Amino acid sequence: MIEINATIIAQIINFLILVIILRAVAYKPVARLLQQRSDKIRQDMEKAEFDKKMAEETLEQYKLQLSDANKKAQEIVNQATITARQEHDAAVEETRREIERMKATAQAEIESERNRAFDGMKSQIVLLSLAAAGKVVAKNIDTKENDKLVNDFIAGLNKEMFADLK
Repeated sequence: MIEINATIIAQIINFLILVIILRAVAYKPVARLLQQRSDKIRQDMEKAEFDKKMAEETLEQYKLQLSDANKKAQEIVNQATITARQEHDAAVEETRREIERMKATAQAEIESERNRAFDGMKSQIVLLSLAAAGKVVAKNIDTKENDKLVNDFIAGLNKEMFADLK
């Protein structure tokens, strides 16, 4: 059995004193230090979680802003495309109208030139006819001579008319 003597009692007392001293000197500061460390880790985790939520919210806001910016940019591009197409169509239409005006002006000038040429030919034909009639009357010769005179007049008339048309 166990003998209880003074040595065991002294060892038990020494052990209890050692436990009390260690508890006061080592355990309480270590426990306090561990508690502080645990509290700091918990606070850091809470702060990290809060920061993560804030970052996610900020990211969501940026995504919405980016989406809005992309929509606005697409609208601007679409509007610019429509405007460019309208301006192109307007320029093409204006060019077509200008071409039509130029055609009408050219046709009017051609008609005017043709009328002047016909007027000039008419006056020359009248003059030549009068000259031929004067020759026929002045010569008043036989039928052969008249036919020759008319043929010569027509040949001369053809040469003059073609010279004026050139």
